[in-house]
Amino acid sequence: MFWQKFKKKRLSYISSLILLGLSIILVGLEWLANDKPIFINYEHTWHFPVLKAYPETYFGGTLKTEADYKNPYVQDLITKKDGKIIWPLIRYSYASLDYDMEAPSPSKPSTRHLLGTDTYGRDLLSYTLYSVRLSLLFGLILTSFSIIIGIIAGALQGYFGGWTDLIGQRFLEIWSGLPQLFILIILAGIIAPSFTSLLLILLVFSWTALVGPVRAEFLKARNLDYVRAAKALGVSNIMIMLRHILPNAMVATFTFAPFILTGSMVALASLDYLGLGLPIGSASLGEILRQGKENIQAPWIGLTGFFVMGFVLSLLMFIAEGLRDTFSASN
Repeated sequence: MFWQKFKKKRLSYISSLILLGLSIILVGLEWLANDKPIFINYEHTWHFPVLKAYPETYFGGTLKTEADYKNPYVQDLITKKDGKIIWPLIRYSYASLDYDMEAPSPSKPSTRHLLGTDTYGRDLLSYTLYSVRLSLLFGLILTSFSIIIGIIAGALQGYFGGWTDLIGQRFLEIWSGLPQLFILIILAGIIAPSFTSLLLILLVFSWTALVGPVRAEFLKARNLDYVRAAKALGVSNIMIMLRHILPNAMVATFTFAPFILTGSMVALASLDYLGLGLPIGSASLGEILRQGKENIQAPWIGLTGFFVMGFVLSLLMFIAEGLRDTFSASN
C-alpha cells in the first residue's frame, strides 16, 4: 500500500531508482574504476588483482612488491606466456597519477580522461565516483547513529515527561544554540582528521534533529487507551515503548532521515573544502570544490564538483519529499 502511494510521486520514485542504481554501481566501484586489472589469466589460471595483491616475482619479475600492471615490463611477463589481461572500464583509481600525460595538470577533458584531471594529475571521473561513494557511506553511517540516539532521547522525554522532559528540553535548547560550525572547525583542528574522528565530531550535533518529532509522537501516544491498557496489564515500559509507540514514531524518522543524510554530506564536504576534513589523499567532494576554486583556469573541476554534489543532494531531497507526502497521505 505504501509503495503504491510512493510510486505515484513520479519524481521521488524515479529519484529513488536512480539512487539505487548509483549505489549498486558504487558498491562494486573497484571493478569499474581501478588501476589494476579485473582478471588476469596467467599459466592457464585466473587471478583477481582487484581482490588480492600479487608480487611481481609471481609473474617472473624481480621485485617482491605488488606488481605495477601498467608497467610494460610486467605486461610482457604476463603476455609472453599466453596470458590475458582484462582491464576495468576506467583504468584509474581515485589515487592514480597519470605520469604519461602530454599536457600539464590539470588537463582538459579528453578521450584519455573524460572529465579531465585535477591538480595532481588524478583522473577526475574516477576520483569523483570514489568521492561520491565515500560521502554516501559517511552520511549513511552518521545518519544511522543519529537516528538511534535521537529516537532514544526523544522516546525517553516524551514517554516519561515531567523532569525528564524538562531537563532534556533545556539541554537541547542550550546545545542547539551553540555555534556548531565554529565548534566543528575547532575540534577538527585539534583532533587528527580521520573517517572515525570526523564521524564522532559531527555526531555530537546531528542527533538532535530527530528528538523533537519523536518526542511529540511519544507525548501524543502515551495517554492513548491502548497504551493505558498495556500498562494495566503489567507490560513493562520498555515493551510499551518498543512495541506500541515506536512504530508510530518511525514515520517521522523515515521522513527526516534523508534530510539528515544530506546535512551529513554537506558538513563533510564543507570541512574538506576548508582543509579540516579527511586526510590528504582521501576521495572527497569538498576537495574537488576547493580545487575548482583554486584553479579558475580549469573550470571542468569546479563544474564537476558542483553538478555532482547538486545531483546527489537533489535525489535525496526529492526522495525525502516523496516520503513526507506519502506518510502524510497515509495518516
